[in-house]
Amino acid sequence: MQKGLIALAIGAFALGMTEFVMMGILPDLANTLKITIPEAGHFISSYAIGVVVGAPILTLWFRKRAPQKALILLAVWITVSNVLSAFATDYYSLMVMRFLAGMPHGAFFGIGAVVAGRMARDGKKAQAIAFMFSGLTIANIVGVPLGTYIGHAMNWQLTFGVVGIIGLLTVLGIAYWLPKFQANEVRDVKHELEIFTRLKLWLVLLIAIIGTGGFFAWYSYIAPLFTEVSHFEAGSVTFLMIVAGLGMTLGNLLGGKISDKYSPLTATIVLLIGMSVVLLLLTVVAENQIATIIMTFVIGAVAFAIVAPVQIMMMQAAQGAEMLGSSISPAAMNMGNALGAYAAGIPIAMGYGFRSPEWVGAGMAFLGIIVCLIIARIRIKSKNAALATD
Repeated sequence: MQKGLIALAIGAFALGMTEFVMMGILPDLANTLKITIPEAGHFISSYAIGVVVGAPILTLWFRKRAPQKALILLAVWITVSNVLSAFATDYYSLMVMRFLAGMPHGAFFGIGAVVAGRMARDGKKAQAIAFMFSGLTIANIVGVPLGTYIGHAMNWQLTFGVVGIIGLLTVLGIAYWLPKFQANEVRDVKHELEIFTRLKLWLVLLIAIIGTGGFFAWYSYIAPLFTEVSHFEAGSVTFLMIVAGLGMTLGNLLGGKISDKYSPLTATIVLLIGMSVVLLLLTVVAENQIATIIMTFVIGAVAFAIVAPVQIMMMQAAQGAEMLGSSISPAAMNMGNALGAYAAGIPIAMGYGFRSPEWVGAGMAFLGIIVCLIIARIRIKSKNAALATD
């Protein structure tokens, strides 16, 4: 394994930890800052907005720089913004810091994915990208539980300090381990933005939003499902979250292998079908604790296996501006995060119980399958038209 990929995975770990640990330390933030839990939840939204805003802006800003230098600057941004988050003293200052911490997220993954693809051996591009993203999934196994424990047992400021240290390790890793690729030929901004006129790109973005939304429809309400339906003790939720993280890690790596063996579109269709099936199956077996543990692992695996093929499809759809296209994929996934959580909350509010989010998630995955089939149809028409003109 190339050391450069390890450096990118460390950066992904830092981003995964700072994004997902917020769910675990919300009560601590609320208590310290003297705000309500829903108000503390705004910090999660602020980070997501930062991802959406920062992805295209920072990618375009750094497009003239060599990838290694761009990634070093982004890793410095990750480090500083998280350290400053630790020094926030009130609701408004932490809101600003979380927005700034979210800004480099999409650009780091976007530029990093392109660099990982360049480092990969022939036929191993998706696996290299998946390895980088494995840092994010491993963060859910190690970083998030550790950060949550620190936030509870000590204070939440130290949690952000730990992220800052990991960000510093990312800076050093990229500086010493990442190959010094030359910057791509610089095109004007107008040319880069032309990718947004492509129907295929918008369809892939929609798949990223819907696929992620289907996962977060389940993941956002995983705790009450465990405690109210499966009747686990509240203290068992952390263990079950780790089980989900293990599934995410395995699924992410398998997704890379599947995408290299088959086409990314085929892999995405199969995995979205799988997501629909396993989410619906969970509604049937949720009262059985052993079955719920197994399904928690499987759902995490299937959901994160989709990351690599969608990232590859986005880079293909954004040909000529791959870094910009790759960077907006994580932004789309953050939009899916918000959409899935919101949509799944509606049936709960209507009194349909804590199994209802799984129906919402399965429905979103099914819509993703339809979008994939539309892309497949467009490709067939394009090939037929090309054959007709030969």
